[in-house]
Amino acid sequence: MGEDGRVSSPATTASPDGTPDDPYLWLEDVTGDEALTWVKERNAESLDVLTGGERFAELRDGLRAVLDADDRIPYVRRRGALLYNFWQDADHSRGLWRRTTLESYRSGDPDWELLLDLDALGADEDENWVWAGAAVRYPDYDRALVQLSRGGADATVVREFDLASKTWVPDGFTLPEAKSRVGWIDADTVFVGTDLGPGSQTTSGYPRVMRRWRRGQPVAEAEIVFTADETDVSAFASHDHTPGFERDFVGRSPDFHTTEEFLLRPDGSRELIDVPPDADTDIEREWLVVRTRSPWEVGGVEHAAGSLLCFDFEGYLAGDRSARVLFAPTPSRSLSYHAWTKNHLVLAVLTDVVTRLEVLTPDQDWARRELPAGPALGSVDLIGVDPDQSDEYFLDTDGYTQPSTFLRGELGRDTDPEPEVLRTAPARFDASGLEVRQFFATSDDGTQVPYFVVGRVADTPGPALMTGYGGFEIALTPGYSGIIGRGWLSRGGTYVVANIRGGGEYGPTWHTSALGEHRHRAYEDFAAVARDLVERGITTASQLAIHGGSNGGLLMGVMLTRYPELFGAIVVMVPLFDMRRFHLLLAGASWMAEYGDPDKPEEWAWIARYSPYQNLRADEAYPPVLVTTSTRDDRVHPAHARKAVARMREQGHDVEYYENIEGGHGGAADNAQRAFQWALVFEFCWRQVG
Repeated sequence: MGEDGRVSSPATTASPDGTPDDPYLWLEDVTGDEALTWVKERNAESLDVLTGGERFAELRDGLRAVLDADDRIPYVRRRGALLYNFWQDADHSRGLWRRTTLESYRSGDPDWELLLDLDALGADEDENWVWAGAAVRYPDYDRALVQLSRGGADATVVREFDLASKTWVPDGFTLPEAKSRVGWIDADTVFVGTDLGPGSQTTSGYPRVMRRWRRGQPVAEAEIVFTADETDVSAFASHDHTPGFERDFVGRSPDFHTTEEFLLRPDGSRELIDVPPDADTDIEREWLVVRTRSPWEVGGVEHAAGSLLCFDFEGYLAGDRSARVLFAPTPSRSLSYHAWTKNHLVLAVLTDVVTRLEVLTPDQDWARRELPAGPALGSVDLIGVDPDQSDEYFLDTDGYTQPSTFLRGELGRDTDPEPEVLRTAPARFDASGLEVRQFFATSDDGTQVPYFVVGRVADTPGPALMTGYGGFEIALTPGYSGIIGRGWLSRGGTYVVANIRGGGEYGPTWHTSALGEHRHRAYEDFAAVARDLVERGITTASQLAIHGGSNGGLLMGVMLTRYPELFGAIVVMVPLFDMRRFHLLLAGASWMAEYGDPDKPEEWAWIARYSPYQNLRADEAYPPVLVTTSTRDDRVHPAHARKAVARMREQGHDVEYYENIEGGHGGAADNAQRAFQWALVFEFCWRQVG
């Protein structure tokens, strides 16, 4: 029996050689003719049902207006003297890469210098290019390694771009489509890991071999500086260009949550940075900063998981383990992240999932003070710092009903001048009468699970839309969404965000408490929040819709198969679903540290209890389901979604399906696709629970 009393033996059995008895394996052929014919037929059926009404068109057009609005904040990142921005709107669906000066940005109507027009580039080259970022070379900021994705996939093409002439560099650094790692060392050298054929990639599909690649040299002939094991997730290499502290690092990630890092000496020798493999390290100038993920005894003192410790880097390599505690967690406080400016260290601290920023000053014995806060139940986040240049910082503050404010400040030595407001985003929906509340639900083992409720306080239950994630130490913090506001809140719905275990809301222990054999706790947490909403009179089971993507899509699948009576509708987006084969599909092998190895009988025993694909039942009453994915998702295989729908159709369940041909793991490649997809989600949910 399962932990909730249900029979938990998998419906899909395995043959004696371990091969799943699965009639839908043919749907794993991503672009096969038979599979794509099936996709097009399912798309046509579902779009015929969901897109014909007046409400769908109104939703789609309203969401597109939010996404394309000209008065959105153009967030910027400093590179040298200029501020860079990537922008998409109705006239530039694939986007513009551009830059301006701070003075011009302050004017409110910046004089943007266009660097790259992706729509024009795609038209010229007959490619569906999607922006995937650019690494600009320090310290001259005159060249960039631009990454372009076909249709939004994780795999990218890399090209060198001249920022002065705004043209591609002839015979520059270029790489064909692959899941590459590439970064500058100097004007004529980069570190690179890419797909060069057999032996160059790990079983997870990421670079296994890192090379020092010199300009004009064939990449296959570049010097190998590090090779990871084939079963590792990935290898990596990086160059620290901080003046006076120039150095190189290489290493590997044996699994998703562990790292082995080395200092690469000029003679090619390597020196291990001997910290716990699950710890995060940051080497900045003379300091080694370590964030623990499990308890660590060092220098005769044990530090809790989630602590931030500082050491003298060279002293640490020589054996000195004297640690300065920069952050110690409490039951309600955890460290979300940290970032350096030239003279300070900024900590982002979560207190019951609300973000606040603290500033530490090393040369003042790490004196501590706070930066301006955001809304009471909201977030304040660093958007950008430049530790090599200055103590400038950019901030974004927002909340569920408070639009973003974009600020710029400079940290002082003892006190900080009031940051200047650069932009304030207009409201995208009418938030009058809406309240933001935080409650705590009691999970099956007694754990208190926080969740946010956004909506009007009413005497009677109403339609609610709830989401969660619960994986990979990712925290769901408060934030403004014009999409949720326009598509759900402004129409009278209540929105709920569940901060379940497996995430990072309370630091590493909140994550590790739901790993592997304890995965069921994340699902029990989400179910507990659903019940708590009903008990408080906020909604009813028949009025409660839920949605989630990726690992959150797996969460939705488990809710469907284990707790169907708690929900009126379920939206499953770019999901994991077949946990018997997840490690064999695309990047799936990299997630075994999170879920377990289904090829090990003792681990498959616990995975089998919740794997949605294997636990679908013909005789179970399920709420209506919408499943979405992307053909171009090369991270979570679209077959998870395809096979789920095929099995549910076979069993006679009510299920709709939409697979976007583009979009990658995000599900959409441009604003038109994003608006269309979210309109499908809202239309489906309003029909079922509205």
